Amino acid sequence: MRAPGIKRGRRAAPATFSARLGGHVTLEVHSNGEIVACFDSHSVGLGKFSAGAADRAQELRIGLPLSSFSSDGRNIDKEIHLLVRRLARHGLLEYRLGRSRNGEDLVVIEPQVPDYWPQMPQLCNADALVLSRFAYMRRRGNEMVLESPRAGALFKICNPKIATALVILSTPQQIKQLRRRDGFPGVELLALLVDCQILFKTEAASDSGLRPAEGDDNLVLWDFHDLLFHTRSTEGRHANPLGGLYPYAGVISPLPAVRRRWPGKKIDLRKFSAAHSEAISPAATLLRERHSTRSFDDQRPITLAELSRFLDSTARVQSRLRSRLDLGDGGPVVTYAVRPYPSGGGCYELELYLAVDKCEGLARGFYHYDAGGHALVPIDVRRNELEALLTGAEFAMGAPAAPQILITIAARFGRISWKYSSIAYALILKDVGVLIQALYMMATDMGLGGCAIGSANIDLFAKMTGIEFHVEGPVGQFAIGRGTKPGARRRST
Repeated sequence: MRAPGIKRGRRAAPATFSARLGGHVTLEVHSNGEIVACFDSHSVGLGKFSAGAADRAQELRIGLPLSSFSSDGRNIDKEIHLLVRRLARHGLLEYRLGRSRNGEDLVVIEPQVPDYWPQMPQLCNADALVLSRFAYMRRRGNEMVLESPRAGALFKICNPKIATALVILSTPQQIKQLRRRDGFPGVELLALLVDCQILFKTEAASDSGLRPAEGDDNLVLWDFHDLLFHTRSTEGRHANPLGGLYPYAGVISPLPAVRRRWPGKKIDLRKFSAAHSEAISPAATLLRERHSTRSFDDQRPITLAELSRFLDSTARVQSRLRSRLDLGDGGPVVTYAVRPYPSGGGCYELELYLAVDKCEGLARGFYHYDAGGHALVPIDVRRNELEALLTGAEFAMGAPAAPQILITIAARFGRISWKYSSIAYALILKDVGVLIQALYMMATDMGLGGCAIGSANIDLFAKMTGIEFHVEGPVGQFAIGRGTKPGARRRST
């Protein structure tokens, strides 16, 4: 609807919003009516459908308008709606906003989380919108994309006028004001961006205080680069390649394992090492014996008593203290809980969550380690979520089976970002490295096997705990259990 008193030229054709198969996805229809999605040498069964629905499903190659089917329409519409939702659940769809079904795309929406489904919240002319401080636009190949670590989808901007129009939203703008401008992107796109938290509603007259207006106190504590680094260096909230894929194997030679020596006269230290070779300390012995264990002896699983000793020695709160900050005119009282490993600023922001597959004396399940009370607290999770967590660790380690216990190291981000600016997330990762070394050393000392894991699914953890990913989330993982005999070890690191 045109706002009163606004003169406009020729109105653009209304935008259509369609769902279509990702470029790497094809649909196969079997003789029994089953439809299978094929992609990247994989296949996913989507169920059995009527011949009419199977024929119409082929239109997903170019796109089916979402308005053309609904769950309460004809039987064939219900089938297509079911098929599309199943494709969406597996992240096999993208969504286009265009002026005509076969015309040029204005925007293509690429899901970044498996369960993304586009929503268009109701917007009115008086609503004021502004860009999230976490939103950014960048070049990807020959494309321009708009994204945010908070968003469940990425927006490929196909029309440069839309990119230009979005710049004005760096300050709050009422929709009625935006309608007056050339290149108005359309209320449909604005609603989709609000749904993805790339835009948010605010007061039209406000030109300051946007940071606290965007989210809760936990979000206020995040710097842009920290949240981006957290979400893009973990699994669960992006669709980028992840892990040891050797992307530059055919482009650049690998760096040598040992750096080439600097020029100049060297000072040989080996004679000093040889003189003390017979007096190697227990700590030095543990350092030399430490290795990663990826195969565990499930016939002799770790015991609850061993797990208790392991956690007591590495993560239990040893002492507590309170201190008032001296900020010149007084300051708040800050509490501290010291643990066996060092932590940046004494924050001790790391928490341990245990996914137990096999442990003598402890039921299979998901637990939080209460470091203050030295206790395990069970957390009720779905069985498939626990399986996904353990299977993900098995895959990440390249192991023959799931670990006996998977420790997820999570951070209470606000605990450290309340104090530090610019370096908060970097400090968290340093703390993770220190804790992992402590876990390795204790596992070696106890004759157990351990293995650090470089990836974690922050979206899965959020679902299992019910905690939003920016409040508390995984920053590392460690597998622990009784290792197989050394001869069966696959490799060490």
